[in-house]
Amino acid sequence: MNEDEIPKSYLPRDWRIIFALVLTFLWIAFLAIYIARNVGWGSFMDLPIDEMGTFLEGAFAFLAFLWLVIGLFIQQSVLAENNEELRRNNLHSEKQTLAIAATELNARQETFFKIAESTRRQLGAISGMLFISSQGPVGDNTYTSEDLAEIWKQFATGDTEVFSRMFLTMAAADDIDFGDLFYGTEIRRRHSESFLVGFDRLITQARGCDTDNIFLDSILYSAHGLLDLRMRELHPDIEFEVILGTNSAAYLEQIIKGNSAT
Repeated sequence: MNEDEIPKSYLPRDWRIIFALVLTFLWIAFLAIYIARNVGWGSFMDLPIDEMGTFLEGAFAFLAFLWLVIGLFIQQSVLAENNEELRRNNLHSEKQTLAIAATELNARQETFFKIAESTRRQLGAISGMLFISSQGPVGDNTYTSEDLAEIWKQFATGDTEVFSRMFLTMAAADDIDFGDLFYGTEIRRRHSESFLVGFDRLITQARGCDTDNIFLDSILYSAHGLLDLRMRELHPDIEFEVILGTNSAAYLEQIIKGNSAT
């Protein structure tokens, strides 16, 4: 069997091992020649065991030191390969973690969209009941039953914020007391507080799946969000925490700094 027929797995791959094997072979050949020329194999075999041991100890000390050094270098190479493999595994694990986190975030966002749609309809219905209670025949009779029926048709066709927008358009009138409009009667207060609770839950859901306030901003600056802000400001008993979205000034300043840096 020639060298070409030997499986590659049996051949040393590290050049240092090949170098050490060649040097070992040359050193053994040198020792054989030295014994043959200067001692003689017959005289060498007749040496006392202690003298032969001393000779062999000195003769093979070089090979022992050589293989010790080669072993240290190989060990360093193996450690370096292991460290590189660990680094690659860590990078792979990090990518997997990021992929899992992205999948989880996407699942939370899809769930939020479903919840948000349902919650908007609920808030629209609550604001509609509040509108009837304050502006309809049971309120100040600003809108007739026929007018309210037309508005409810808009709501039924998918415009869930129609009543919230109508409340906001009334803000231009100086003679409207929004505090009384929202909390003037027990029924109005109940509707307004139901609206506040529903909107707060929607905000909580948005924060749980929104990494850059896109969802939060879209909710806060919708008709429902602006109406919720007025309700919070005018509540007679509770001082609500301010809900903060994106700081537009800070956001634009960051863009200006980025453009200046480039």
